[in-house]
Amino acid sequence: QVQLVESGGGLVQPGGSLRLSCAVSGFTLDWYAIGWFRQAPGKEREGVSFISSNDGSTYYGDSVKGRFTISRDNAKNTVYLQMNSLKPEDTAVYYCAAREGPISHYDLLYDYWGQGTQVTVSS
Repeated sequence: QVQLVESGGGLVQPGGSLRLSCAVSGFTLDWYAIGWFRQAPGKEREGVSFISSNDGSTYYGDSVKGRFTISRDNAKNTVYLQMNSLKPEDTAVYYCAAREGPISHYDLLYDYWGQGTQVTVSS
């Protein structure tokens, strides 16, 4: 049974940091590209960061470039999203998703999704 479980969300002050984890089970992470998406109330789901299955290449949305870092540990079947210099506009539910094959920026092309973790940036 394929499962993705996000953790690490919470309440943080502006300028603070959080590290999100996406633990996967039921498939081998090596063959899957992973994406982090987020959705704020009243807004469309947004692609935040992606990491490829083969060479580990990464992609970041313009709004998080330079502040967020995606990484993967295939041995632990876990993908991480390190979020630094957080801003109130980063507040959203963050989801990780997996697709077999190359990175895609389109959420509809991802096959498996986690339940999401809430990130709130507020003073």
